[in-house]
Amino acid sequence: MTLRDPDMNRVVGSHDILMVTLDTLRFDVAAELAADGRIPNLARHLPDGEWERRHSPGSFTYAAHHAFFSGFLPTPDGPGPHPRLFAAAFGGSESTAADTFVFPEATLVEGLRSVGYRTACIGGVGFFNGETALGSVLPNLFDEAHWSRETGVTAPASFENQVTIAEQIVDARVDDEPLLLFVNVAAIHQPNWFYVDGRSAIDGDDKASHAAALEYVDRHIERLFAAMTRRRDCFVIICSDHGTAYGDDGYTGHRTAHPAVWTVPYAHFFLEGSR
Repeated sequence: MTLRDPDMNRVVGSHDILMVTLDTLRFDVAAELAADGRIPNLARHLPDGEWERRHSPGSFTYAAHHAFFSGFLPTPDGPGPHPRLFAAAFGGSESTAADTFVFPEATLVEGLRSVGYRTACIGGVGFFNGETALGSVLPNLFDEAHWSRETGVTAPASFENQVTIAEQIVDARVDDEPLLLFVNVAAIHQPNWFYVDGRSAIDGDDKASHAAALEYVDRHIERLFAAMTRRRDCFVIICSDHGTAYGDDGYTGHRTAHPAVWTVPYAHFFLEGSR
C-alpha cells in the first residue's frame, strides 16, 4: 500500500497539523497489532486499516527528526522518486512536486510559523528534554516546548501526561490561529517492560513489551485526536522515527543499519473538526 498524497498547499493554512512520532516503533510489531485488532483506535484511522511500510532517513531519534523537520519523512518502500508532502527550498530536488508545500526556511517548523502557525512540541525521549545543549536543539525550533520526567521514557503514564498537555495547548490558543502540534511519544522506547503485567526490570524488554507499549498508546490516542479537532479540521502524520532490534541477527537496540531499525510504520490522514 502506498498512500496518495494530498495537495499540501491547500492543507497548509486551512488545517491544523498534528505530527506524532511513535519513537522506536518497529514496523513488524505495528503491522501485526493492526492486523490482529489489538490497536483498534489507531487502526480505524489508518488507510484500509493498515500501516504503510516505509524507510526512515535516520537510525536514531536525533538524526531522523532533523530530517523530518526539513521535510524528509519516511520514504515509501519501493523505487522512487517519491514526492514529498513538505520540502525546504533546495535547487534540483527530485522529490519536490506541484503538491509539495515548499518553504524557504530550513525547517518545516519555521516554515509553518512564517505563514501564521503556532508551533508546539511535547517531548518524550531525551533529545527533547531541553536540559542540555544537545537536548535543546530540536525543541528550540518551536514557539513552545514541553518536557518533564512525567513525559519521558521512564514514566509508565507518559503518553497520558502528554495528551493532557496537548489539551491545554489547544485550549490556550487564539481561535483563528492554526496550530502545528508535534508529539514525540516516549512510551514505546525502552524501558517498556512495565507495560506487561507481572514483569520486572530484571526481566527487561522484548517484542512482547514493545507491543504492549503500543497497545497502551492506542488506549489513549483518541483523546489526542479529539483535542486536535476541537477548532478545525486536522491533518495527521503518524509514524515511527526508527525501529529497534531485540536480538535480530544478533543486534540489540538501534543506531545501526538493520532492517528492524530502518523499516518503520507510517500513515497520514485527515480528521474532521467538531466545530
